[in-house]
Amino acid sequence: MSVLDLSLARAMIEKAEHAANQIGVKSTIVILDGGGDLVAMARMDMAWPGAFDLAIGKARTARAFHAPSAAFVPMIQPGQSLFAVSSVNGGAFVILGGGIPILLDGNVAGAVGVSGGSIEQDIAVAEAALQALPNPN
Repeated sequence: MSVLDLSLARAMIEKAEHAANQIGVKSTIVILDGGGDLVAMARMDMAWPGAFDLAIGKARTARAFHAPSAAFVPMIQPGQSLFAVSSVNGGAFVILGGGIPILLDGNVAGAVGVSGGSIEQDIAVAEAALQALPNPN
């Protein structure tokens, strides 16, 4: 069984940083384990200090719901069924693209969260992090 350990988390951050550099974004990248605890994080030089809170919120959302954080955007619009979900748990969940669950051996072993660019850029950087997994999707 594969484990989300520090070595894998660092490799994921390296892939994400490379992708961020390629598209000219200063990202903050967060890797959480299956319990939602922080394994590793990197704030690229000149990245916004506040991006950490967004990145960890995106990762928490992806881990808790076993789905990309962007999947909830249509459901949280005014009048939709999950409109107030972003206020749950003291606002710990961030419903913006850039959080993706990490699957190892078919199980959610954690999540990656990225903030610093546009939503599309954050998603691309988070997806790049997954390329470090033993069997990338």
